[in-house]
Amino acid sequence: MQSALELPSPPPELMELSHTLGERVVDWIEQHGPMPFDRYMQMCLYEPGLGYYFNGLHKFGQDGDFVTSPEQGSLFAKALARQIDHISPEWGDEWVLMELGAGSGVLARDLLSHLENQPSQYLILEPSATLREVQRETLQSAGHHERVQWIIEPPSDSFTGLILGNEVIDALPVKRWRLTDHGIEELAVSVEREGEVGRLAWTGITPSHRLKQAVDELMDQLPHALPVGYESEILLDLPEWLRTITQSLSHGVALFIDYGYSRETFYHPDRAAGTLVCHYRHRAHFDPFIWPGLTDLSAFVDFSALADAAQGLGLDVGQFSTQALFVLSSQVHDSFASISDEQERLKRLSEFKRLTLPSEMGEKFRVMALMRNHNTPLLDFSSSIK
Repeated sequence: MQSALELPSPPPELMELSHTLGERVVDWIEQHGPMPFDRYMQMCLYEPGLGYYFNGLHKFGQDGDFVTSPEQGSLFAKALARQIDHISPEWGDEWVLMELGAGSGVLARDLLSHLENQPSQYLILEPSATLREVQRETLQSAGHHERVQWIIEPPSDSFTGLILGNEVIDALPVKRWRLTDHGIEELAVSVEREGEVGRLAWTGITPSHRLKQAVDELMDQLPHALPVGYESEILLDLPEWLRTITQSLSHGVALFIDYGYSRETFYHPDRAAGTLVCHYRHRAHFDPFIWPGLTDLSAFVDFSALADAAQGLGLDVGQFSTQALFVLSSQVHDSFASISDEQERLKRLSEFKRLTLPSEMGEKFRVMALMRNHNTPLLDFSSSIK
């Protein structure tokens, strides 16, 4: 991880964009007092015209701020395609694949290239007009753009098929909190001033009843006590978000891939600073107040909370495990020996290692399958969750 001092400055036009967003944050704080972090995260990522996903800047791949699994190459999409081909015959000929927040569109492009059992509809749920255009260009390069329909909210009519969320939940705005000698306090954003110069900074405020109740319930569920000074995040709106996303799925599977942990690991006493991480030009750091609007903010996913929310909505938790086991279960690596071109085989092996090795993405990323009225099990990649 890099310190703030080592991060490169953006060019003047992007610096101005960030300053404009920062001024909006300061104006809000001056009118209302300290800003809850989930509101700050919402503005930094989704403010129209200024937020990270809405300002038209390139985010993904080697030239962006981070590289997702699909952008490592086509192997991840092939692994997904094998899983989908295994379970989709249960859905008949008319089934829908709805991808949430499709990023650069690379995963949609590669899935449509590798699926043997093609969906009758491929929907991309994407609220950002700038990202919709990026996705359209990516799909057009492979001749798939006319096979995709873009939507800005989940369909109102029920459908059968698959909901796919790859690195989506980590970008939902979270509450931050800290455990003190006097109990729980909420971590909010304030303005510290030295003369005419001001900067955004953390401050503690009295938590809302909803936040306090959620953290109290969380700590009752943990097998270990948390120390004073412990800081972390909680996604209070996860159940409502999941309800909105899955309410139209009448028969099928919702598959979520993201970096995260089960509850006991997420809230381990040693993880005393939480999981909030910032990405800027392929550099990871922990200061969310540097270049707002130009920096990606995300928090790891509590997959136990996702499972609880799913069960509360009548969804069955099918399987849960690491990305490594998910990719291995698809057996996409079995074909490497038959690749005659040595350079191509080494390329595939390198991609496979990045997706599966513990030191790369294999253990950091988790996969959870949620099911509704679905009977065909996925290719087995499961492990326990607590």
